[in-house]
Amino acid sequence: MSYLEILDLSMNNISGNLPSNFCPANIQELYLSRNGLQGSLKDAFYGCFELIVLDLSHNNVTGSIPPWIGKFSQLSYLILGHNNIEAKIPIQLCNLTQLSLIDLSHNHLSGPILPCLRSTSNSYRQQDGSYNASAPVSMDEPLEFTTKSISYSYQGSMLSYFSGIDLSCNHLTGRIPTEIGNLNEIHVLNLSHNSLTGEIPASFSNLHQIESLDLSHNNLEGSIPSQLTELNFLAVFNVSYNNLSGKIPDVKQFATFDESSYRGNLFLYGCPLKKNCTEISLPPSKSRTSIENKENSCFIDKDAFHASFGVTYIMVLLVIVAVLYINPYWRQVWFYYIEKGLSIAILSGLFDRWLIIMPNPNLYNP
Repeated sequence: MSYLEILDLSMNNISGNLPSNFCPANIQELYLSRNGLQGSLKDAFYGCFELIVLDLSHNNVTGSIPPWIGKFSQLSYLILGHNNIEAKIPIQLCNLTQLSLIDLSHNHLSGPILPCLRSTSNSYRQQDGSYNASAPVSMDEPLEFTTKSISYSYQGSMLSYFSGIDLSCNHLTGRIPTEIGNLNEIHVLNLSHNSLTGEIPASFSNLHQIESLDLSHNNLEGSIPSQLTELNFLAVFNVSYNNLSGKIPDVKQFATFDESSYRGNLFLYGCPLKKNCTEISLPPSKSRTSIENKENSCFIDKDAFHASFGVTYIMVLLVIVAVLYINPYWRQVWFYYIEKGLSIAILSGLFDRWLIIMPNPNLYNP
């Protein structure tokens, strides 16, 4: 089928392995989502260098993303979410300068996020400053992409205005590259449910078009950068279940986010959380400092302690002597117990001495 440009077999019950070297001469859009396709991408679609859309989401594709993906210079929409793809994100993906949507979510990808990943709008700026959404092909078939926690179908000219990266639900590690903040045309960024560490890059303040930013369920630390309040189009913001600390920004659109955006961060405080900074347990290092300061503030001079102890001791003795002198009954009881105590002490000493003197019979037992 040498004239075939668009192939849509999505939402069927097609099963089996992906065919090797499947590449009609002029294929540009390939939709195979929501089937039961299996096997590796290693030999499939090699040579389809004119592809603009590759949608294999919601299948059982295994293996890794092959390095030759970097030769798909026209590829704008790479949708591989909800499969069993593993290994690292190949560096060759950075060669795809036309990428608009990248969905690698719900796989088993590991390693760091590539700082050179790209996501750009396919609309073209005209001389008057307006945008002309002139997609290179029809784009009449819908593409499914999750934004603002809801899965939407985009098609036609709408796709030309929309861009996003979804790497959620993988095993990605390391810090979030500051270079991601250079994607100033991106609308959706979802890095949730990974094992990312470090701080939220302040460079994210350059994502002027972003509408949905999800960094939840990671191991991020530090504070929420105040520069993020400059993101005027941000409608969904989620950093829940990390290790963030400090005060939550409460200006502009950040005043509209509810508690679910921040829960699971022990040291975050401020609205809309129902706690303030005085209710937060300090980290271990700060706790030790506060304890030391408290101990220093409660220090007692040794000379003063000895003097007060001596005065108290003498006063107790005088009270006892006064009670014994005034009350004959208590005086008799006192001398009775003193005499009894001395007798027991004497007998105990004699018994111990007898044990030492007496020979041990076990010494003579062969």
